[in-house]
Amino acid sequence: MKKIRRLLIANRGEIALRIMRTAQEMGIQTIAIYSEADRDALHVRMADEAFLIGPPPANQSYLLGDQIIQLCLDHNIDAIHPGYGFLSENAAFTRKVTAAGITFVGPNAESMELMGDKISAKQTVKGFDVPLVPGLDEAIDDREVAKAVAVEIGFPVLIKAAAGGGGKGMRIVENIDEFESQMDRAMSEALSSFGDSAVFVEKYVAGPRHIEIQVLADHHGNVVHLFERECSVQRRHQKVIEEAPSSVLSPELRKQMGEAAVNVCRACKYHNAGTVEFLLDENHNFYFLEINTRLQVEHPVSELITGLDLVREQLLVAEGHPLSFTQDDLEINGHAVELRVYAEDPANNFLPSVGTLSVYHRPTGEGVRLDDAYEQGMEIPIYYDPMIAKLITYGPDRETAIQRMIQAIDDYHIVGVETTLGFGRYVMEHEAFTSGNFDTHFVKNHFTPEDLDRELTADEQMLIAMVSEAALERGSLAYKAREAYEARGESRWKLKR
Repeated sequence: MKKIRRLLIANRGEIALRIMRTAQEMGIQTIAIYSEADRDALHVRMADEAFLIGPPPANQSYLLGDQIIQLCLDHNIDAIHPGYGFLSENAAFTRKVTAAGITFVGPNAESMELMGDKISAKQTVKGFDVPLVPGLDEAIDDREVAKAVAVEIGFPVLIKAAAGGGGKGMRIVENIDEFESQMDRAMSEALSSFGDSAVFVEKYVAGPRHIEIQVLADHHGNVVHLFERECSVQRRHQKVIEEAPSSVLSPELRKQMGEAAVNVCRACKYHNAGTVEFLLDENHNFYFLEINTRLQVEHPVSELITGLDLVREQLLVAEGHPLSFTQDDLEINGHAVELRVYAEDPANNFLPSVGTLSVYHRPTGEGVRLDDAYEQGMEIPIYYDPMIAKLITYGPDRETAIQRMIQAIDDYHIVGVETTLGFGRYVMEHEAFTSGNFDTHFVKNHFTPEDLDRELTADEQMLIAMVSEAALERGSLAYKAREAYEARGESRWKLKR
């Protein structure tokens, strides 16, 4: 076993804070890195040590892998946790970390390379009884051959970039007449976004649900799944609302998808935490999409229904410990829902809305968890992802979790930037969501900006005014309470049931 004593978190914001809390509970010293834009960030204050890494742009700071490794060597830091984003799925960085004798809290570089490319991922898992969407499992740039494949599997088809994600390099083609032009666009966007123009063609699954399975694997051959997350409410092919468990999976289907996810891990000799993503069609057929070789933004909902601390499990696996539980030990308890609170304007196509948080009042209450990294008066920087927080609610059943989310949204007051709070409330109250009858086209089929036009009540206006006045200075009671909390080292991620 290689005990982790000093851990560098190669990230920022709420995920850096989240990792630090668990590491410090385990007696591990935490080291932060920060850009010039993050000098006053909470993750810098909470860390045992912090080092300036560079100017605000990520490619001059948080993406400087060689500099981060050298910092670890210079300061006797024996492990790196990448969080998500930035360097978390960079196989070259992972390989360098390992070569330097530093523990990387995540999978090995070989697994990342196999699963980071959608084509190699499909080729790797197809012999392990994992269902695949009909289509090509190799890259192609010949329009005529690609067109022949599209005709064979039938329109509509999906052209997808082999590398990367987030909806870039992705085109839905409805008929043969538009195939060539859409393929050209997909290849061009893939090249500009990922430096690789490779694409593949597969059958377009109409009206799919996006279901993902949380997995954990150690270095001793043990692999388990922590059940599913429903991630179908998205904008621009990126998730906004997640929940666990899904409202549509039967116990039999859950078991089948879980076993397929475990097989994906075995196919690429995976270890540590990961997420296997599937598409579920209207007939409840499921198809392997990809595996995210890192901790996911939405991991809290899995933690709440299983009672596990995924960061703790990541650190234990990285140290070489076997998993302390088997699949039979795991069960679903209750229901959890997560809303990604972005500084975005849902009324303007979810465009980023940067600015200063003139009012920032956190929600509290039974079954409410908030993973955030901001305080009143802080600025949302333009250089990074505009997520302010992850708002998560838990209850004994789905209806309770949804009602607690609605109350938490109403109690969460943010002034200074537009946010996705109003959109979250709209979704929670929409019949398609409450009934469970929705798919990845929820926004396109059900949402218009006019749906968010809602006047603040007199009580809400008064509360915002009171909060704004009470916390203008750092010496406010809210700020002092947070300082006291941090001084005690309490963990906010835990939910006492």
